[in-house]
Amino acid sequence: MKTLEEQLANYAAYHRDSRNIATHFVGIPMIVVAVATLLSRPAVELAGVTASPALIVSALTALYYLLLDVRLGVLMTALLAGAVSLGAWAAAQSTPVWLAWGVGGFVVGWVFQFVGHFWEGRKPAFVDDLIGLIIGPLFVTVELLFMLGALRGLQQRIEARVGPVRRGAATARA
Repeated sequence: MKTLEEQLANYAAYHRDSRNIATHFVGIPMIVVAVATLLSRPAVELAGVTASPALIVSALTALYYLLLDVRLGVLMTALLAGAVSLGAWAAAQSTPVWLAWGVGGFVVGWVFQFVGHFWEGRKPAFVDDLIGLIIGPLFVTVELLFMLGALRGLQQRIEARVGPVRRGAATARA
């Protein structure tokens, strides 16, 4: 299994344009909530816990994050729990509302992603490695932590591997 730094550096190599990263701050959370919403049906009550495919997928994803890094794994587990809770709420609504949150959020989230990759001039990371679909939410969380001044050592090691983020519209398309 690749390390946290290896996974983030691989993903970051596809995301060096600040505009692309900005679109991911919108698109990825939308996609995560949309997937949680769509996977929240069907739901069954088991020993007082409402279980759904969303809960299973999120638990497995959280386990992977915890294996990569305990502190970030705990943070990602909390964020996934929020997405699953929101998804369960949306799934409990009427079918049109459920589908609007699920399908609508998924489509709009991907539109944001592809606009960002147009600016980047590079295809999404998951095209070359499907694990990118799981690393994406971790990447935007870590990027936010970098912006807040946290995890400077990790940021420096990733930038040493793939270069710094290029800022704004001055970025030339490759």
